Amino acid sequence: MPSPEQQTVITRFAPSPNGELHLGHARSALVAHGWARSNGGRFLLRIEDIDIARTREHFIAGIFEDLHWLGLTWEEPVLRQSLNFPAYRAAADRLSAMGLLYPCFASRTKILAASDPGKTDPDSVPLYPGLSKHRQPAAIEEDMKAGLPHALRIDMQRAIECARTKLRGAPLTFLELDADGHATTVEAHPERWGDAVIIRKDTPASYHLAVVVDDARQGISHVTRGRDLFASTDIHRLLQILLDLPEPLYHHHALITDANGRKLSKSAGDTSLRALRAGGMTAAEVKRLALAGL
Repeated sequence: MPSPEQQTVITRFAPSPNGELHLGHARSALVAHGWARSNGGRFLLRIEDIDIARTREHFIAGIFEDLHWLGLTWEEPVLRQSLNFPAYRAAADRLSAMGLLYPCFASRTKILAASDPGKTDPDSVPLYPGLSKHRQPAAIEEDMKAGLPHALRIDMQRAIECARTKLRGAPLTFLELDADGHATTVEAHPERWGDAVIIRKDTPASYHLAVVVDDARQGISHVTRGRDLFASTDIHRLLQILLDLPEPLYHHHALITDANGRKLSKSAGDTSLRALRAGGMTAAEVKRLALAGL
């Protein structure tokens, strides 16, 4: 892989259109845009709308409006994940052909009831207890024929073994860049996520699968995103190795938090960029706030 200094920088900002952008989103967009522009690279915008039920077109329009207000420009066309489902299915089919995915028919309620509260993933969600992992093929086929909804989970132990074979025994790692572009090798530990969902019951993809497929498709060289997604890189590197996808460089920037140390969130109703604009703040003031402390 080329060194950080040799690569053409291609970054992206990839928001989900299920709410209005806030200062945390502004930071991510500005960091990605700034990194590309300062290195003579390219900045792309991606709409991560695999969750069709929660996607709203007026939120997509709002994303464009907010980013234009901040003075950002990007290449066209903008990739929308909802138009890329066949590519995610093809990637999942490849993993299935390798014997790395299995169907899970269990409901969230059953999974939670069978989980050990003391064993959680990096997002503090109880690890999957393996309810469907060792079912007989005949029982699985029967449920499939009945059309029962199911997710596809990755057999994490087998997937890691497969990846290590591909790496000829070398550890799973990724390169993390600091704010000055200096790289540090980080060992990935996808096992801490357990048998994660790769294809959701309600959506023909998952965040983890879609993001690695799209980063490869768009030629993303530098993934810049919030520190809250640092641990997700474990799964992303695993999938990249299994699917023979290129390895980007990573930079996980600090999060913007409230007075209690909680990261800003659309679901919590934190003040949006639209509201800040309506309240009289200028784009320059919002940029200073978004980038303060980096």
